[in-house]
Amino acid sequence: MTSQKTGILTALSNVAAPQRQSLRRTLARETSKQAGIRPKLVLASASPRRLTLLAQAGIDPDALRPASIDETPRKGEMPRTLVNRLSRAKAEAARDQLSNDREVADAYVLAADTVVAVGRRILTKPKLVEEAVACLQLLSGRSHRVLTGVCLITPDDQVKTKIVETRVRFKRLSADEIDAYIASREWRDKAGGYAIQGLAGCFAQKIVGSYTSIVGLPLTEVVGMLAAEGFPLHFNWIKSADLEPL
Repeated sequence: MTSQKTGILTALSNVAAPQRQSLRRTLARETSKQAGIRPKLVLASASPRRLTLLAQAGIDPDALRPASIDETPRKGEMPRTLVNRLSRAKAEAARDQLSNDREVADAYVLAADTVVAVGRRILTKPKLVEEAVACLQLLSGRSHRVLTGVCLITPDDQVKTKIVETRVRFKRLSADEIDAYIASREWRDKAGGYAIQGLAGCFAQKIVGSYTSIVGLPLTEVVGMLAAEGFPLHFNWIKSADLEPL
């Protein structure tokens, strides 16, 4: 290759590089050199349950970026592999959405995914009444696992993941109880066809592990992950004392 051609290719690559450079990466370099800047947090979900849980820990996301991905388990995929894959995919999709949004381009991105499993069998979110009934009949009088995968992507794109597993035992459900629960429509868009924080709370005889993980976001682990990154969690805790009536 001639020196002239080499010079042209070098010049072209230098022009193209800034176009490939996202605002997120630029801001990550800039903010890493500045102290006292309040970090931002984006939740890759629009789930009211996850928002309520974060609020319980004094965390108010700066934005919501729900990620629409295919949540279908792959053939032979194990429950732990599935929640890890889906939570990371949601986080990465949300990160890509905001990478050039000046308001939140340099934010932490938090995502989670929850599945219910009986042995190796994964109970996805039922779409039909018949599917919801089948889930409740399977869970009746036996133990199952609830696994929640959490993924946190830092402003400099480090990926942190964690899986929390909780065991739940249901009492034996009568046909009337199942019919009444189905009629409540609470099962819709719920892993395993039930919501532990709702009417189905009376089905659980025993819980071993994290209750908040069953709801959809394991608070102990999420708070620990954010604290490990230096995210200012405790400021709102102290501030809340000022709001308490005397």
